[in-house]
Amino acid sequence: AMVASGASNYGVRRMLDTLVECFPSPADLPPVKAKRDDEEVELPADPSGPEAALVFKTVVEPHLGELSLLRVFSGTLTSGMELYNANRRSSEKLGQLYVLLGRERKEVARVVAGDIAAAVKLRDTHTGDTLSSKSNPVVLDPPQFPEPVATEAVVPKHKGDEDKIGAGMHKIMEEDPTVRLEGDPDLHQQLLHGMGELHLEVVLEKLREKGVEVELKKPRIHFRETITRVAQGQGRYKKQTGGRGQFGDVWVKLEPRGRSEGFEFVDNIVGGVIPGKFIPAVEKGIREAMREGVVAGYPVVDIKAVLYDGSHHSVDSSEMAFKVAGSMAFKKLMPEAGPVLLEPIMQLEVFVPEEFTGDVMGDLSSRRGRILGMSPHGKGQVVKALVPAAEMYRYSAQLRSMTQGRGWFKMTFNSYEEVPRDQADRIIQAARAAREETEES
Repeated sequence: AMVASGASNYGVRRMLDTLVECFPSPADLPPVKAKRDDEEVELPADPSGPEAALVFKTVVEPHLGELSLLRVFSGTLTSGMELYNANRRSSEKLGQLYVLLGRERKEVARVVAGDIAAAVKLRDTHTGDTLSSKSNPVVLDPPQFPEPVATEAVVPKHKGDEDKIGAGMHKIMEEDPTVRLEGDPDLHQQLLHGMGELHLEVVLEKLREKGVEVELKKPRIHFRETITRVAQGQGRYKKQTGGRGQFGDVWVKLEPRGRSEGFEFVDNIVGGVIPGKFIPAVEKGIREAMREGVVAGYPVVDIKAVLYDGSHHSVDSSEMAFKVAGSMAFKKLMPEAGPVLLEPIMQLEVFVPEEFTGDVMGDLSSRRGRILGMSPHGKGQVVKALVPAAEMYRYSAQLRSMTQGRGWFKMTFNSYEEVPRDQADRIIQAARAAREETEES
């Protein structure tokens, strides 16, 4: 272990001398592997070899703009050289090249295999891209960044600042690929993803420096609704306003399907009681009605709709009339089909030191989690569990607290499951409050 302080310049020279003495030279390392189309090629650290450099980081400088940090794996790069970005299939001309020395930049005319340099104002090259010669286009493996583990909803403090958030976050995300901003049109919110609560606070501070004031709120959950039993009945739309009217008449049966099987529409019309040209309109009406269920207004999934009877009018029937009739049938039948709430279930892999395993498992159980098992991992354990997404808010902070900062986790979506009855009322009330808040804003 080496101890050093950059602020007081204590131990820095010794640390650098140790790096030079003990770490291998790029020339002593095996050739790096790259892909050329579907072929795998090897690139030794040879200054006279074909050009190949990886952009591993992007830094935004106030006066210079974006600095792309390059690690040269093969060949020699010079200022003004024309290169090729095989990831984006576009040409890229190198401008000035710099070697970074702390906060200072030293301009250089060339960099060779093994060097790290910074290029200025590349047109269409981003973190993870490879720059090579057009005669030998190759792609190097990009850096592997961890998946975000903390999510917060971002709300502007002042109305009308939504566009400013996106503009401010663009530069932040270029510099830091572990932070991500995405819009959620279903739940009318912007979600900020990062590696933890402290990480997100740092992002917010950077936004404030750019003149964008925001606050964090608990993100809404993507609940869904479905049915548990068969229901069938009529949807009839008739409207006469003088002149040509509107008429559509359908008989529909709703049936439950298994989880993640999606929506299925079945046309069982015989004898032409509904003309074939109107049947797609019935399906469209049902699909549009499924966007908002009857339990808490969440989208409906995993149902089968069977159109088995109906009638039409030779003059007044139209696609619009049958679309409305299909929607009316669905809205009438859904409450009769045993509607229930579904919640997203996440699969967790929690890496935890041995002495904290019991605490972590107890905490997961308190979050309505189901423990799937454990397996050794280094000096600790990996605890695998299924936990409702609604119970995972700010889990990263709780895990750090329980494990003295040594635990970490990975989380992926697993499936949807029915919400327990004792939890459903709370979710329904929260959904109503969220809709009211959205309507007011």
